[in-house]
Amino acid sequence: MSVPLAGRRALITGGASGLGLGIGLEFLRRGAELVVVDLAEGLPPELAGNPAVSFIRGDVTDPASLAAAFETAEAAGPVDIAMANAGVSQSDPSVDLPFETWRRVMAINLDGAFLTAQEAARRMIPRGRGCILFMASIYGVVAAPNRLAYVVSKSGVSAMTKSLAIEWAPHGIRVNALAPGYVRTPLLDDLIARKRVDPEKLLAHTPMGRFVSIEEVAKLAAFIVSDEASATTGLIATADGGWTVNGYL
Repeated sequence: MSVPLAGRRALITGGASGLGLGIGLEFLRRGAELVVVDLAEGLPPELAGNPAVSFIRGDVTDPASLAAAFETAEAAGPVDIAMANAGVSQSDPSVDLPFETWRRVMAINLDGAFLTAQEAARRMIPRGRGCILFMASIYGVVAAPNRLAYVVSKSGVSAMTKSLAIEWAPHGIRVNALAPGYVRTPLLDDLIARKRVDPEKLLAHTPMGRFVSIEEVAKLAAFIVSDEASATTGLIATADGGWTVNGYL
């Protein structure tokens, strides 16, 4: 098996669970070293004990905490790939959406993405190389009711991807984003159990007729950050089984 990420160090925020964990595992399989920045107390069992993995407890909403996390990470070697993955969901009627919820979603999803990219670029620009990957969403491409804070935050991530891709390309930095659809994660299972989403309706609108797997999103992420995608920047890459392009009811 080829190791297209051999010799690379990847930092992933929110990498201790869910999609972040799945992407980190794929990066490891492809030869990368991994730095997980998370509010968890430590590494999950899937990563614990792996000498190629290090853990830093950090808060993406706190500039000082995130700067310290990057300083700690880079003390062991340059970060070649930075993924701003930490995020939260939201589902409330907009007229009842508490401002505290709005601010929390923006702080984690949008501010956290910006701060992660900024800290990464401050170190990558002098080196003249690097790759930044954001976690956007299908709701950063299309809209939906009762998800205002989430839609606005992820739309901001999509716009930020394009703007930074233009600005930092002359410095050898590629900036892209993933826009997953409904991925079968514990979060989705919880939403289904609480009847916040209807799986039958979701699948009826998905041309492929199934949910996306974590592994599928992880493989796309690994391709985008590899040299095999060396001319790709400013991309918002959907992985949704055709959900966003299906305008037919």
